[in-house]
Amino acid sequence: MGYGDWMAGLRWLVLAGMLAAGLAEAREVGGVKMPDRLDLQGRQLALAHMALKEKLFFDIYVWGLYMEQIPRLEADAIAANSVKRLHFRFLRKIRRDQLVGAFRQGLSSNAALRSSPMQQEMEKLLQTFKDVGKGDNLVLTYLPDAGLHVSGEASGGILIPGKGFADALFTAWLQKNPVFER
Repeated sequence: MGYGDWMAGLRWLVLAGMLAAGLAEAREVGGVKMPDRLDLQGRQLALAHMALKEKLFFDIYVWGLYMEQIPRLEADAIAANSVKRLHFRFLRKIRRDQLVGAFRQGLSSNAALRSSPMQQEMEKLLQTFKDVGKGDNLVLTYLPDAGLHVSGEASGGILIPGKGFADALFTAWLQKNPVFER
């Protein structure tokens, strides 16, 4: 084996190690893998939390919360004017009306979402929802100076401008699914 063959083998070994390390940087819950880190518009987001949502005996979806900086307190997570993302991966088919009803019910506990302007923003969000298939995604990303960007197969997509609605939505979600100290 010559020097060139040895160097080529070493390069492949290094590349394989890098690929294996890259694949190892993911968490798995309920059979769904989400990367520990995301690069979004030149910003690094870290997976702060990941959980499985079940109803009765059925796995419904896995959700992940990504943030630029992972705070210690819920209030800091909500107030942060940095990129943050809720990512839902559905584990079963869900009709649009079921998805809309679940969001209405889940977010109704937040008083901030009951005001008329917030209800209008909520309706804009809910109108984008579609029937969901197994493996489909719903991605809610707050972008500073832009607003809440909604994407994924479960939505027709929309940008809801400003920070107010995004804050109210993240508040409602984190109150119902606490992952930080209060």
